[in-house]
Amino acid sequence: MKIAIVGTGYVGLVSGTCFAEMGVDVTCIDINEEKIAALERGEIPIYEPGLEPMVRRNVAEGRLKFSTSLAAVLPEVEIVFSAVGTPPDEDGSADLSYVLDVARTFGRNINKYTLLVTKSTVPVGTAAKVRRAIEEELAARGVDLPFDVASNPEFLKEGDAIADFMKPDRVVVGVDSPRARDIMARLYRPLMLNNFRVIFTDIPSAEMIKYAANSMLATRISFMNDIANLCELVGADVNMVRKGLGSDTRIGSKFLYPGCGYGGSCFPKDVKALIKTAEKAGYDMRVLRAVEDVNEDQKKLLFKKLERELGDLKGRRIALWGLSFKPETDDMREATSLVLIDLLKRAGATVRVYDPVAMDECRRRVGDTVEYASDMYDAVVDADALLMLTEWKQFRMPSWEVVVRAMRTPLVIDGRNIYDSSEMAERGISYHCIGR
Repeated sequence: MKIAIVGTGYVGLVSGTCFAEMGVDVTCIDINEEKIAALERGEIPIYEPGLEPMVRRNVAEGRLKFSTSLAAVLPEVEIVFSAVGTPPDEDGSADLSYVLDVARTFGRNINKYTLLVTKSTVPVGTAAKVRRAIEEELAARGVDLPFDVASNPEFLKEGDAIADFMKPDRVVVGVDSPRARDIMARLYRPLMLNNFRVIFTDIPSAEMIKYAANSMLATRISFMNDIANLCELVGADVNMVRKGLGSDTRIGSKFLYPGCGYGGSCFPKDVKALIKTAEKAGYDMRVLRAVEDVNEDQKKLLFKKLERELGDLKGRRIALWGLSFKPETDDMREATSLVLIDLLKRAGATVRVYDPVAMDECRRRVGDTVEYASDMYDAVVDADALLMLTEWKQFRMPSWEVVVRAMRTPLVIDGRNIYDSSEMAERGISYHCIGR
């Protein structure tokens, strides 16, 4: 089977590489010529564990190719996946311009039955717009060619994306024709042989499932952050509360960890887009508005704790451990670190940062407005406080003797609750976390 994937960002590159690993002949397409040239040299534009060797292997074995032209590969492929970006507009709704550009290129160039599958996260009703755009291009050409559209939302976790693709909880496929269903069933047959669930739905339901899933996970995070903040006020321990909640089989333990706010490419954008979709349908998503408000406040929580401990921050040196929104990625989209850097700089503090993989991304985003440390211990030299933002494994068991000797003031504010308060007290560290 031959397929094309338009867009070599996180979703497109991971999906294309994993399909190639399953034996599919894949061409990944991007209009960015520099990116395609780099990929052909084996240079990967994103950090994802295990992705680079898999790309190199499948390129070497001829199953994975790269191109800048969808039109050039359309005669050869059965399926085109659209994995282009859907960034939020100013009002929070998803920008579908790239998705519709792919549809128009598809309509202008197909010469046989081909299936166009949207893998990008898109609002309900997008497939109808995609179909209409293709039909308009076919009419302009004066041809009547058969085609289908489908929805196949991705559920990849950054940092564990390859395992998520190869061993998924479920694969959701929205179709509206038997032919499209048969083609998608053939594509995903290797997963079905391993008894992974491939769920076929109508297209609007598939489009809604992705938004609903991300919004539910975001809701759990904001709910636990609200509970954690209340625990601090009434003297409860959120870790004990979390264990009690998670042991209820109706609730489960996942996504019940309090912290300093969620970020990344999915949750913030998808919550906003679902709220906007509801607005357009005349409905107010009151719960999701609260989820969003709690998260925005939570990103400022460590700054408020810091102010309570140190007072005026002008001239203070503050160290940050972790910049990416989560471990095992260099993604800083909507990261709490960006909010804190801005707040600290406006307060007149000097900020020194360290992250195992996101330093270049931080330089791209904030330039020389912060100091860049060579390692985690260099970050805390002469620091008045350390803020722990991303729970990278190497931060979990630091040499506290080295940290205390290096810091001006042994103050640690833990945004991920990964340290033991009694151990910190024994070492003479003023320790503050969330919900305890």
